[in-house]
Amino acid sequence: MTFITYIVFSKNLDRYYVGHTGEAVEERIRKHNSNHKGYTGPANDWVLVFQERFDSKEEAYAREREIKAWKSRKMIEQLFV
Repeated sequence: MTFITYIVFSKNLDRYYVGHTGEAVEERIRKHNSNHKGYTGPANDWVLVFQERFDSKEEAYAREREIKAWKSRKMIEQLFV
């Protein structure tokens, strides 16, 4: 099984969201774009801008935490620009 750390972007909110998943990343994005409570709920225009694959959930989660710890939009954008 493959695990993915991903970053999605909402143009409406002008925000990034960093997460990890063990399911297909397309399915995860579909869930982000559904009407729900939570950080990504207010928008339905989330698009995938970055992904990294890992062999374990622990590695994917560690990478998610590393990116979130940057607290820097500029550093996040350097991953894929």
